[in-house]
Amino acid sequence: MSASIQMSTTDDAVDFPYRAVSRAAIASIIFAVLAVPGLLQTFAPMLVLTLVGILAGVVGWRATTRFENEFSGKSIAIAGLAINSLLLVGGVVGHVYIYMTEVPEGYERVQFYELQQDPALPDMPTEKSIAIDGQNVFLKGYIHPSSGSGVLRQFIMVPDLGTCCFGGQPRSSDMIEVTLTGGQTIKAGMTKIKLAGKFTVNRAPQIVTDFENALFYRMRVDQIR
Repeated sequence: MSASIQMSTTDDAVDFPYRAVSRAAIASIIFAVLAVPGLLQTFAPMLVLTLVGILAGVVGWRATTRFENEFSGKSIAIAGLAINSLLLVGGVVGHVYIYMTEVPEGYERVQFYELQQDPALPDMPTEKSIAIDGQNVFLKGYIHPSSGSGVLRQFIMVPDLGTCCFGGQPRSSDMIEVTLTGGQTIKAGMTKIKLAGKFTVNRAPQIVTDFENALFYRMRVDQIR
């Protein structure tokens, strides 16, 4: 009887060998989940995680193919590889399309850094800001928390969240005094905003409450995107 039981146990071990689930396959799915916010423009850099997910998926697929008696999870690896690839392609195409179509007709795209003076130089309007003085421009930035909370019609726009929250008082060339026209309002928050309107350089720097540095730039906004 004991010999019979021993033989049965041995046969079961041969018929149902233990196989570990590939960690790389699981990691591929995890990176895909983490990369999903990258579909939003604010978190677009997170799409780079799909590259790690694709690599993990390939490693998982190869491991479960070459060592199928040791590793399971091939379907997980293939799913992770497919999802990461779709997120990467779809996200990049979506962001490129938005970039190509977001500027309204009649407005010039201006990058905020073109208005920021070199920290090694005296803080003053840049050559680019002088060149676009009085023109219709399209700009992206963030509402400075000192502008207030709730619904705003006027606020200070800065180039990044570091300037907003962790960089202390922004320099004069890091700020734009924004006024919304036509009864438009915007809710204060920490997300990037897109504005189209007339940009002007103050002939005399303007002092604004709650800010130590004077303001060089103004913008009267026609459209919020």
